[in-house]
Order: sequence, then structure tokens, then C-alpha cells
Amino acid sequence: MSSFASSTFLLIVTFSDYLFKLLLIGDSGVGKSCLLLRFADDTYTESYISTIGVDFKIRTIELDGKTIKLQIFVRENRICFQWDTAGQERFRTITSSYYRGAHGIIVVYDITDQESFNNVKQWLQEIDRYACENVNKLLVGNKCDLTAKRAVETQAAKEYADQLGIPFLETSAKSSTNVEQAFLTMASEIKSRMGPVQGAGGAPAVRITGSQPVQDKKTGGCC
Repeated sequence: MSSFASSTFLLIVTFSDYLFKLLLIGDSGVGKSCLLLRFADDTYTESYISTIGVDFKIRTIELDGKTIKLQIFVRENRICFQWDTAGQERFRTITSSYYRGAHGIIVVYDITDQESFNNVKQWLQEIDRYACENVNKLLVGNKCDLTAKRAVETQAAKEYADQLGIPFLETSAKSSTNVEQAFLTMASEIKSRMGPVQGAGGAPAVRITGSQPVQDKKTGGCC
């Protein structure tokens, strides 16, 4: 690690008890970047440009008396490749690096877009393929303020999440409904899985002791 990267890492984690990496995934246009902006900066814009590559923000929260830094990434999924062998390998490499080290993944769909909900299954399959085995997941139905345009019923989405054994919330980045709760729910789930001393498997969670970052040992291997 370069001296600059090392200094940046220390700056991020020095004043935190925990550092969690979160991912936002889902179809284009479901509002992933808007959720990120609302949670990190408490801002919203109708004209936010569709993500190219990776958006990244950090926010510090207090949870159960602990200071937790959340590194939150959102990647636009519509990346075009020439699908020869090299192109497929490049896609796998980029996707794998995106999921590597994630502690929690929020799968977002648009409640006004049935197809985005139908595609949740594919996103979950991608998580199974590339993420750590014990990564925490949360299903989020965004744009719940658009009640007149609803295409996905709340109960149907909740039943699906219950079948998967993962939490579920509906949010609105525009009105700020449940946005805070979604990220706090994810952070709480990760913290509970890690336990008070060290991670319970999956990605190596960073827990801070004094002023030096310490990588928890993995008990289940990946990432």
C-alpha cells in the first residue's frame, strides 16, 4: 500500500470503532445514487446523472454506543463489453473487485417498475457468485412516494424477502422516507453478525483498537 493510500486509510478509520463497506446494487434508474446522496449528504435532485463506474461516499454513524464509518459504493450496472473471452473475463474481474470485502449489500428495486423487482433474483445470484458467503443483505423498494404509479405490492415484496430470510424496507430518496432506517438496519445487522470481539465470518471487518486499524481474522473464507 502506498504511503498516500495508507494515510488515507488511517484517516478514515482512526476515529471509528468499526469500518463497514456497503454496496448498493440494482437495475438502472431505481434510485441507487439518489439513496446514497440522501443518506450521505441529505440532498436530492431529480436530474442526477446516471452513475458511470462507481459512486462512493462515507458517513459516520453512532450505533449502540459505537462509532461506525460506512463506506458506501454504488455502481451502475449497464457497462458494455465486447463479449469475447477477454471481455467476459474483464467483466468478472471488475464485478469481483466490486464485491470484494463487502460487509453488507442493499438490493434496490423501483416500486413503479415490475421488471426491476423481477430482476432482484438475478442480483441475488450475482451476490452468491461474487460476494462473501456471510454478507448481510437488505431488500429495498425505492420511490414509495409514487403511490399512484405503484406496480409492486408491498406485501408481495415482503413475502419474498421473508422467504429469503432478509430484511425489507420501502424507501423514498425524494421524501427521505426510511432512507436513514435502511442504512441503520444494515449497519445493525452487520454489527450483530460480527459480535463484540471479532467478525463471525465473511469479509474481514475492520475494527479499531486504539489508533491502529486491526483486521479481524476470518473464520469462513472468501474475499
